[in-house]
Amino acid sequence: MHESSPPNPTVTAAAEASATDPARELAAATVERGRWRGAFAGVLAAGAALGAGELLAGISARTASLVVRVGDAVIDNVPGSIERWAIETLGENDKPALVIGIVVISLLIGAATGLAAWRRFGIARAVFAGFALVGALATLGDDQHSAWRGWLAAGVAAIVGLASLRFLLRVAGAPSVAPDDSFRLTPSQSPQRRSFVGAAGAVAAFGVAAPGIGAILRDRQAAGIEADRTAVADALDNAAEVTPAAASESAAAPTASERAGRLTTAANFDDVDGIASLVTPADDFYRIDAALAIPRIDVDTWSMKITGLVDTELEFTFDDLLAMDLEEHFVTLSCVSNQVGGDLVGNAQWLGVPLRTLLDRAGVQSDAVQIVGRSVDGWTGAFPVAYLDDPNRVALVAVAMNGEPLPVRHGFPVRLVIAGLYGYVSATKWLKEIELTTANFDGYWITRGWSREGPIKTQSRIDVPASNATLNAGSTPIAGVAWAPDRGIDKVEVQVSAIVDGAEEPGPWAVAELSEELAETAWRQWFLPWEATPGIYTLRVRATDSLGDTQTSEITDPAPDGATGHHAIAVRIT
Repeated sequence: MHESSPPNPTVTAAAEASATDPARELAAATVERGRWRGAFAGVLAAGAALGAGELLAGISARTASLVVRVGDAVIDNVPGSIERWAIETLGENDKPALVIGIVVISLLIGAATGLAAWRRFGIARAVFAGFALVGALATLGDDQHSAWRGWLAAGVAAIVGLASLRFLLRVAGAPSVAPDDSFRLTPSQSPQRRSFVGAAGAVAAFGVAAPGIGAILRDRQAAGIEADRTAVADALDNAAEVTPAAASESAAAPTASERAGRLTTAANFDDVDGIASLVTPADDFYRIDAALAIPRIDVDTWSMKITGLVDTELEFTFDDLLAMDLEEHFVTLSCVSNQVGGDLVGNAQWLGVPLRTLLDRAGVQSDAVQIVGRSVDGWTGAFPVAYLDDPNRVALVAVAMNGEPLPVRHGFPVRLVIAGLYGYVSATKWLKEIELTTANFDGYWITRGWSREGPIKTQSRIDVPASNATLNAGSTPIAGVAWAPDRGIDKVEVQVSAIVDGAEEPGPWAVAELSEELAETAWRQWFLPWEATPGIYTLRVRATDSLGDTQTSEITDPAPDGATGHHAIAVRIT
């Protein structure tokens, strides 16, 4: 019989410790898995913070949207090359893309914060304090909203986000916010999964509902602006005599509804399926500007000043403008970022006071070189005083578009419309000031690398058929629009070139039919019937203005002063 060995104290202690290891190991593994709940909690908390800010912006029109203001700060400080790329690549979708980007980045930062806060909640306090500071600073310099309300909104949003994160982490069992004994789990225990799902659902519901409610409230604010536009429509009907554009002369001053009803009476090709209409509807008119959120302006309190190098600084209310002799003109506007064949161009009928009328009242001084338009959102555009030396130059302080008050997105209540210049130097929306200044002033886009002067180049575009279309052989229309605002279009030519063995065989240039000329400042539609035979073709177009200058075939990028080249498309005929 063997004697048993005396117990080893070290082994005994290890054996005793191993008895509790399963529970400890389960607790450790559960806590480690729970860290990823922290990341999820951070996403929800960031969403709650963003939602709270949007809700406050909806409650009060004087409170800025923090997302929008941060976006505005990005737009104001991003290099011009990036901003130019965004417009050329995304067009009118650049602003929604920026907002989505800000939200996504905020949520990703929230995820990282929640992950880090699982062990150290102090990190979350620092991050949300930084969120608040960034949002508050972004609201500075905003003339449309109250500064202190912006700081308050930023603070409330940060508090909501931080409180939401702490609540979710506690429910999830995070060591940074829970008592130590909450981690002494038995094998059958895990963090409060059901409780966490319910808590997460509640926070997520707030994060989704709050901005939705804010949007509804902002729509109600917008409804007030629409009521203002209705009142403006009535005022336009009773305004001083209107000098009609050449294409719509009338002995009596027409009402707004009468003006809207006769816009397309000129001979046109609007019946060609796919062609841009002779007069672009306001809803289809392109919008490119630096305003992430469209300014909402009370027309009753709005006023516009003429300042700078003038004999007498003046200020006009909206009623003051309506009491003057108004003029109507068809004018085609184009964005300098428009690619050859692009759609950042449109033609509309504009009603307003001639800019010369206002400048003559103020008395322009001899050393004034530039006319600067300032928007309520801080945007500026500038063009030479000498541009108005031509007495036939159309330059309006516009109050209406296509027979109706200006749409909010297009500058309500007042904007500048200057024929022949790209919008980046001239088309100031939501106008609040016209300043006469020296040559030393650089407008918004000039500081971002664009040319100081922006005359619109002669351009043409193929609308029909669509690029890369496959069509049946037979009679096929080729149609589109051409423009040279302030010069007019005299001729449009189309070239049909066959592709044989991969090489292009250029065809002759054929003269297209033109729609009736509304004005030299407006685009013209063009149309060419084509008897198409099977094959692959390149269709190309060029225009000649009233000065006899034919648009160049040299291909250049939009920067720094507008794209050039012939618009060409490929089609397959079967």
